[in-house]
Amino acid sequence: MIPYGKQDINQEDIDAVVDVLTSDFLTQGPRVPEFEAALANYCNVKHCVAANSATSALHLACLALGLKQGDWLWTSPVTFVASANCARYCGAEVDFVDIDADTYNISVVELEKKLINAEKAGHLPSVLVAVHLTGQPCQMEDIYALSRRFGFKVIEDASHAIGGRYKGKPVGNCQYSDITVFSFHPVKIITTAEGGAAVTKSEQLHKKMLLLRSHGITRDDALMTHESDGPWYYQQIDPGFNYRMTELQAALGVSQLKRIDRFVKRRHELADRYNKLLSSLPIILPWQHPDSYSGLHLYVIRLRLDEISKSHKKVFNELRAAGIGVNLHYIPVHTQPYYKSLGFEYNDFPASIEYYRTAISLPMFHAMTDEQQDRVVQVLRDIVS
Repeated sequence: MIPYGKQDINQEDIDAVVDVLTSDFLTQGPRVPEFEAALANYCNVKHCVAANSATSALHLACLALGLKQGDWLWTSPVTFVASANCARYCGAEVDFVDIDADTYNISVVELEKKLINAEKAGHLPSVLVAVHLTGQPCQMEDIYALSRRFGFKVIEDASHAIGGRYKGKPVGNCQYSDITVFSFHPVKIITTAEGGAAVTKSEQLHKKMLLLRSHGITRDDALMTHESDGPWYYQQIDPGFNYRMTELQAALGVSQLKRIDRFVKRRHELADRYNKLLSSLPIILPWQHPDSYSGLHLYVIRLRLDEISKSHKKVFNELRAAGIGVNLHYIPVHTQPYYKSLGFEYNDFPASIEYYRTAISLPMFHAMTDEQQDRVVQVLRDIVS
């Protein structure tokens, strides 16, 4: 089976993890700050908080921005459920903004329309989670302008997008957002096994996320209610969580980060080959906005079903049966039973439903060989032609 995604682990990665295993610290040592500093430097941003998952990082980001019961968070329907669930963890309400038919990211046109209506109704969002689907950045300058106009905060869910750029600057620099969140799951562009991070320009948001990441406990005298009782002393000043990243994960992350540009470059080479090899088939190829340089976590095609004699499901199943590990990213969140129970209907966001009806993620990983890619293309050609 050729998987849709796969980590790339070399001897340097292994040695980095072994070094930690033979050190004095498996957690809460020097490697996590080293990884945070390296990631912040790569993104050209001041602050970074590493976490045990991107889901945890999203939760920390929402809490740091003050999201609470009675507030609204908006996001895209075409994303993993964590982009919406982070609001529910805070007791907030969730709504969705339909996608752009070309980029599959939040439609700025639909966002502005929905904001105008929400302002009239008196329930504007407090936070927008802008999801960079497949690694392609959203139209962040336009989203930022709307955030200033309507008064909401912006989180970039860049779980797919590390190594990408927007208007020539690295995703994660937070020029047009308050916080950016990354994922380092094994199928992502770089991995820490499980793991995530939140980056920000704001010292205040950074301190809040650091506090919440580790039980809401501080040893900082400046944050305590009275003078410390001694060197052993700490205070819990918030009901935080154990969202810490381990030293093992961070060491792997530091090692992986050294190769990120090579990884993304190879993904672009593979995408260019796919674009050429698939151009004659009855499918819609991915479109890249000229302002963006995608991290290319995913390569998503859409079937022109009116030109194919088979259903979406049949094409998908035949690819899997032939050893091509395709996937579908994602089932629109508003169609999930939990969100349907909150009042959402299947056809509420038609562009997202149309995307789901036709989308397939083809294998895309930096260790993929040309021979493997040729195999994917030949199988797909045989199925849809």
